[in-house]
Amino acid sequence: MYGTIWALLPPVVAIVLALITKEVYSSLFIGIVTGALIYTGFSPIATLDTVINEGFINSVADAWNIGIFMFLILLGTMVALMNKAGGSAAFGEWAKKHVKTRAGALLSTFLLGVLIFVDDYFNCLTVGSVMMPVTDGHKISRAKLAYIIDATAAPICMIAPISSWAAAVSGMVDEGVYSGIELFVRAIPYNYYSLLTIVFVIGMALMGFDYGPMVKHERNAREKGDLFTEGERVVNADNAPKGSTRGKVYDLLIPVIVLIVCCVIGMIYVGGFFEGVGFIDAFSATDASV
Repeated sequence: MYGTIWALLPPVVAIVLALITKEVYSSLFIGIVTGALIYTGFSPIATLDTVINEGFINSVADAWNIGIFMFLILLGTMVALMNKAGGSAAFGEWAKKHVKTRAGALLSTFLLGVLIFVDDYFNCLTVGSVMMPVTDGHKISRAKLAYIIDATAAPICMIAPISSWAAAVSGMVDEGVYSGIELFVRAIPYNYYSLLTIVFVIGMALMGFDYGPMVKHERNAREKGDLFTEGERVVNADNAPKGSTRGKVYDLLIPVIVLIVCCVIGMIYVGGFFEGVGFIDAFSATDASV
């Protein structure tokens, strides 16, 4: 069964279980076990060895994986600190005073997502916490806010050379005519999903159209003030940790700007820019995961 059409079974199992149970982690684990069973010819002992040693231990011991893992942990820590310092709340209050329409609130959410292109998870966490007060004030459902954030975060990061996506993708490319990061940049015009999704998000924000279950969520938000529709408050603002009330907008902007500048400097440094290599050549020769 190894190396045959049955190799598609593990991801199918994981996706179907995730859709049915709404439990992503357990579904992924069952998918992994299914793949290991196929790989080992359904030997229980060999399957256990494959999952633990070849899967978990080898992945954790890989320096490249650890680098990406630490990068994401540090980004999450940075978001928590910005929220605690009151930067996110201050930016949200500033936006509430200057954004007067529903379309403006949606476009502001999109534009903030474009500016925070370093990582899609970092993007979602930051934009979500900042823009919730703004979109709530314009009676935009949480379902639509979640869609705008998610449909901006991943596509933007997938076409940004300075991002965790660039690091992950370029690290999987064998060195040849082009370096991993150079190939990533050259492939951007062919990333139709990202480019078309960005266009779709802009059109949705400007024209105000909805589709599928989002129609119900938006109607309830506009007419009844019900931002959740399903009766489940995914984000319970009443129990959420409170940040500082003395925060300023620059408490959010400075960390994000410093992060982006340091990423650029770090990438050209690794590429040899400060040793006489040109900027473009240094950027092409860098190791984005570092």
